[in-house]
Amino acid sequence: QESESENKLDGETASDSESKSEFGGSPPVPTSDDTPEVLNRALSNLSSRWKNWWVRGILTLAMITFFFIIIYLGPMVLMTIVMCVQIKCFHEIITIGYNVYHSYDLPWFRTLSWYFLLCVNYFFYGETVTDYFFTLVQREEPLRILSKYHRFISFALYLTGFCMFVLSLVKKHYRLQFYMFGWTHVTLLIVVTQSHLIIHNLFEGMIWFIVPISCVICNDIMAYMFGFFFGRTPLIKLSPKKTWEGFIGGFFATVLFGLLLSYVMSGYRCFTCPVEFNNDTNSFTVDCEPSELFQLQEYNIPSVLQSVVGWKTVRMYPFQIHSIALSTFASLIGPFGGFFASGFKRAFKIKDFANTIPGHGGIMDRFDCQYLMATFVNVYIASFIRGPNPSKLIQQFLTLRPDQQLHIFNTLKAHLVDKGMLGGLEDA
Repeated sequence: QESESENKLDGETASDSESKSEFGGSPPVPTSDDTPEVLNRALSNLSSRWKNWWVRGILTLAMITFFFIIIYLGPMVLMTIVMCVQIKCFHEIITIGYNVYHSYDLPWFRTLSWYFLLCVNYFFYGETVTDYFFTLVQREEPLRILSKYHRFISFALYLTGFCMFVLSLVKKHYRLQFYMFGWTHVTLLIVVTQSHLIIHNLFEGMIWFIVPISCVICNDIMAYMFGFFFGRTPLIKLSPKKTWEGFIGGFFATVLFGLLLSYVMSGYRCFTCPVEFNNDTNSFTVDCEPSELFQLQEYNIPSVLQSVVGWKTVRMYPFQIHSIALSTFASLIGPFGGFFASGFKRAFKIKDFANTIPGHGGIMDRFDCQYLMATFVNVYIASFIRGPNPSKLIQQFLTLRPDQQLHIFNTLKAHLVDKGMLGGLEDA
């Protein structure tokens, strides 16, 4: 009876039991105490609840320190770290499928999984290189050829992997092999696509990378703190330790944190300027004239609030208004990425994706909300922030044939004359 009730709590159905019998069962992955021995000795007198609190706290501070260090090292290091995180997350999810479905004897499974990861990264990052380093690509003959035929090469590489998968199909393992084929592709969709969007956000300006990630981190920490000290009301069955007190407290703390962090960062060009590649120095630059988003503006306070705060106007950066949208998403919708991950882990009866970080689990356990946030930020920028980029248009214009350039010039000249702008410029 206890076993049946546990199965009902986990949402297990008859089809789940059939799948387990077909694939040899999916026993829970055993967990071990991965806390460093130094911390175990130092915290040996504490209860397990407070010991876990201190372990999580110390490791969180260590990860935040590491985050500050890689920000200081610049955009190139940040992109490298994003790539490393992506590979590690892919490895953790693929390993779960490998263990749960007992895929040890499947031919070429792991080789094909990593091959598809390579193909997808080649496609996405090749597009990024062509987009952001256009003049550099056009300057080098091999890069120009790869750029011109990039999508065809990417498709050919994927077709090669697809044919290898078909050739690897063996009798009595067909269904399992197609399960793992789908597992690999869903993992690629979740991990690689989202990490690619994170890189795109970074190129819009480091502030679009740092603020959203920091808001998710802040919400995670503050929801845990409010839940630890004040939590009484369960929030969702998928995560029994999550409480309404932590969810609400994390929301208000994250919105306030986002406003303060945005105010500080909006005053520095190194954070607000788009990350661009300087062809003369062959390095990244983040120097520009700040846009209106990062210039202090005066706003009227609603009359209802004037009597409360005692002010009629307030000076703030327009980006701070956008930060409210970012922090609200990080607090209200972002946690659903964690709930999704919790449901995934309960479905396969595992505690964490891995034991990479003591007290925190695997890398994927820390980044389950970040990937959802990356998609939102990218969509938000495309919908409300980004406009045409004149410098990219000029770069592409200069690579055209002379007759094509002349045609565009004459078309643009006629357009300006019709609008009366060219005549005014000539008179000036």
